[in-house]
Amino acid sequence: MSLSTMLLITSTISIILMLISFWLPMMLPDTEKLSPYECGFDPRGNARLPFSLRFFLVAILFLLFDLEIALLLPLPWALGLNNPTTTMILAFSILSLLTLGLAYEWMQGGLEWAE
Repeated sequence: MSLSTMLLITSTISIILMLISFWLPMMLPDTEKLSPYECGFDPRGNARLPFSLRFFLVAILFLLFDLEIALLLPLPWALGLNNPTTTMILAFSILSLLTLGLAYEWMQGGLEWAE
């Protein structure tokens, strides 16, 4: 496949996706969508209300598992090495450690939104 053919295919797909994204969404915004803050906070309320730390816990868990994917992404290429056993042991240890941490948080009730 030549470079010009690949550029033509990628340009065509990009243009099609842009046209679909322009016409596909519903153009009926509601009052919540028109609000300047879509996070659920009342912008005219008291700014000194305590903020739930559970939100940050979920955000940190998301980042942690996102980093897990980044660590395990080179795994298929590493399996092509002469000794893939070491790679599999390291990947399994990362997954085990994260699974144990998630199970501990779950058992402690750290993932419950309502108390």
